[in-house]
Amino acid sequence: MTHWRRAVADGVGTALLLAAVVGSGIMGERLAQGNDAIALLANSLATGFALAALIVAFGPRSGAHFNPVVTLVLAWRGDFEKRAVLPYVITQLVGALVGVAAAHLMFDLPILQYSAKARSSFGLWWSEVVATFGLVLIVLSCDSKRPWAAPLAVSGYIAAAYWFTASTSFANPAVTLARGFTDSFAGIDLHHVLPFIGAQIVGAGLALLADRAWR
Repeated sequence: MTHWRRAVADGVGTALLLAAVVGSGIMGERLAQGNDAIALLANSLATGFALAALIVAFGPRSGAHFNPVVTLVLAWRGDFEKRAVLPYVITQLVGALVGVAAAHLMFDLPILQYSAKARSSFGLWWSEVVATFGLVLIVLSCDSKRPWAAPLAVSGYIAAAYWFTASTSFANPAVTLARGFTDSFAGIDLHHVLPFIGAQIVGAGLALLADRAWR
């Protein structure tokens, strides 16, 4: 399979992930009747379950990255071809935006939206460093000898990180950018996207350093 065919598969997986993140956020908020804890519980469980299923389905097809920093770190470590990085990042970003649009269509909302949800503070940025560090370190710790490990570990960590991080664990530049285009429970003000992505890059870099130190 060519790089672009695998990249498109990863983009489709990313789209389905964003549809789950945003769609479950909209549904949870509607059904929770103002109770943010119930909405977040629905959002985290749906995201975790969807992510586990998507990793199983897309692992053999694309490696199930769904995340530009995961792609970059795997390439840096030598586990992924560097010439495939750009196709993957492009399709992940496009797929994430398509997934948000798909969620809006499912709930009869305007396709194009801009979030006004403020997410800007040191605590939130530090949360993204921690969340991305943990996610990337888990990804780097999974191997082919334990094929069951990645779906369980990654989805379990993300579902938990929704709760133990102040930012609710975006931990993904493609997800972060796409969530700037939904004015729903999962949204983030577009002006606050870049600091989140910067924090995610720092977290991924720290995870790569830790992986090298402990291998």
